[in-house]
Amino acid sequence: MQKSTAKIQTRPKARAEAPATAFVPNRTIVLVGLMGAGKTNIGRRLAARLNLPFFDSDCEIEAAAGETVEEIFRNRGEVVFRDGERRVITRLLAQPAHVLATGGGAFMDPATRAEIVRRGVSVWLRADIDTLLTRVARRSNRPLLKQGNPRAVLTELIERRYPIYAEADITVDSGDGAADLTASRTIAALAACPRALLPPEPDGEP
Repeated sequence: MQKSTAKIQTRPKARAEAPATAFVPNRTIVLVGLMGAGKTNIGRRLAARLNLPFFDSDCEIEAAAGETVEEIFRNRGEVVFRDGERRVITRLLAQPAHVLATGGGAFMDPATRAEIVRRGVSVWLRADIDTLLTRVARRSNRPLLKQGNPRAVLTELIERRYPIYAEADITVDSGDGAADLTASRTIAALAACPRALLPPEPDGEP
């Protein structure tokens, strides 16, 4: 599997909204990474630039369950949540190409990861712990961060999840630079990634 890595540079000011690109992927672009990596923010920008629909797996799970992610974790537990997450992502990947922002633990599930490999092109939005802490502090609906000290929890998640995230087709550093710049570098990396142009594997193909 060919992988590519894109780095972003910090800029003091966000640039103007970039025009749409001529690049058209044949597979769904699946954004993976920890909470606070910018998957939803960057995902919406990618979708607008590529003229593709945008989906957030957590939002789709909440719509299907009639509960928030936090409520599902609290009332039913993480195992039930991950099962629902797997089914929702599998359903979304069966649709025409779009941009999909996934939850932080989605790519850790072997079955979900295999389905992403089969039907999508994965992009890991990588961020350091200080960037993640700054971003997650803006929101209170992070169930895993309520299990202890946020820095300690994120440190443990980084140690456990980053080696798996590294299996993604593309890695883009998501730091303090402008979101539009991150989106541009992601599109450039996608355009250079052969898997983005491959058609999804049909159902029933191993």
